[in-house]
Amino acid sequence: MDTQELKQQEAKASPKKKKKRSAGFILFLFVLILAAAGTGVYYFMARQQPEKAVKTFLSNMKKMNFEGMSAQLQSSDLSALDDADIRNDSYTAFFRDINQKMTYKISKNKFNIQNGTANITVHIKYIDGSDIYKETITEFLRQIVSTAFSGAELSEEETQAKLAGILQEKAGTLEDKFAETDITYPLVKTNDGWKIMSLDNETVKIMSANFKNVQDEINNELSAIEGGAGQDVQLPAAAKDDTIDMSNDKFTIHYTKHTVVNDFSGEPCLMVYYDYTNNSDSPSSAMVDVNLMAYQNGAALSAAIPEATEKAIDNFMSEIQPNHTVTVCQAFSLNDETDVTLQAGEAFSFGGGNTSSQILKVK
Repeated sequence: MDTQELKQQEAKASPKKKKKRSAGFILFLFVLILAAAGTGVYYFMARQQPEKAVKTFLSNMKKMNFEGMSAQLQSSDLSALDDADIRNDSYTAFFRDINQKMTYKISKNKFNIQNGTANITVHIKYIDGSDIYKETITEFLRQIVSTAFSGAELSEEETQAKLAGILQEKAGTLEDKFAETDITYPLVKTNDGWKIMSLDNETVKIMSANFKNVQDEINNELSAIEGGAGQDVQLPAAAKDDTIDMSNDKFTIHYTKHTVVNDFSGEPCLMVYYDYTNNSDSPSSAMVDVNLMAYQNGAALSAAIPEATEKAIDNFMSEIQPNHTVTVCQAFSLNDETDVTLQAGEAFSFGGGNTSSQILKVK
């Protein structure tokens, strides 16, 4: 075979070799792409697992499925719910209705595949039950005081049932008020899958419709109503010509006079008289409706028992029919003969409410 023929044969064989090399390169690239895609798919799927765990937890939270919630917690501990009575059978219906209205959306996923940890942030919209609790506690205390003065006694179960009934009633009549918050749930990968590390206080607050916040407010308000006798307080503002005269949908009160008499131990006490009108549509009393405080030298005065019987004091505690007016009296122990500042407001009016103040001359 001469040189010319050899070159022609090599030329014919050359394209086949090039085609084989090109095909091999493309196959190699395809394998790389598949490997990269496989890694990406695996990462994406792994990244979704902690999100699914949080969604399962929140779904069970809406349904009040405590076993389902517990299964998504590494600690399995739901005891914090008991502090807010969420697992109390008396309030199950109320809390179930409240939590069913919750909505949520995953907003951030901080995922660490090497460490097997994740932080899932959720934006949650939930019912703020502050108004419901305020109305409930106010009505509950009114009914309890009325029951006590009627001579009836309620068992613990009856008292709890009464509170639960009022809670359901107020939740059904008041317009829903929503609040929003962001919660970041830390998760860890375990042999049983991804788990939220523990039940946090913010979740408990959401499930209880902000009850813990209102509970603090209730305690503060009740402390104020009890008077804090003898403790230094910030005096209410009152001008010399101010007179206690206030009205709302529950009552009207108007100061009429004050006197100084002796209490049962012979010490001086202040008798404050005012007219009380029941503006509600059911029987009530000044004791249930009115919070009258007296201050002297920056300290709250304690209640006193006068030496002589006074019908107006009985009127303070007696139930008055709607649209009726009576003169009532409240007595306070005096520390000395300096001026006394009075402040009147609505009893159990959580968050403040309207007040009326007046300065009285003792001597």
